[in-house]
Amino acid sequence: MSVPLRFLADEDFRRRILRGVRRRSEIDVVRVQDVDLSGEEDPIVLEWAAQHDRIILTHDARTMPSHAYARVRAGLSMAGVCVVPQTLPMGRTIEDLVIVIECSTKEDWDNQVRYLPL
Repeated sequence: MSVPLRFLADEDFRRRILRGVRRRSEIDVVRVQDVDLSGEEDPIVLEWAAQHDRIILTHDARTMPSHAYARVRAGLSMAGVCVVPQTLPMGRTIEDLVIVIECSTKEDWDNQVRYLPL
C-alpha cells in the first residue's frame, strides 16, 4: 500500500481551492500560516516541507521552482512542488488536484517540480 500524499499550501495558495478539494477527496494539508512560516523565504519553506515530507502547493511559478531545483542540485531532498497557475480555472484546478491525490504516489513527487494542468 502506498503512503498517502501530504501537502503544505504556500502562503498565497487560494483557500477556495483547498475547500473544493476537501469536498471531493481526503487531503492532508497544512498551510504555511498554520505552521508559523508566514513571510518566510522559499528555501525555508522548502526545508520545512522536506523535513515534514510534504509536497508544496504553490501559485508561485516565478521563484519557488528555481529554489526547488537549486535544492535538488545541492543534493538535498524534497517531497515535491506542485505549481498551480492562478489563471487555471478553479474547477479544473480542483479536478486536477483530486486526480493527483487519488492517482499519484509519494515516489512520483520525490525531488520533482510538476505543473498543473495535468
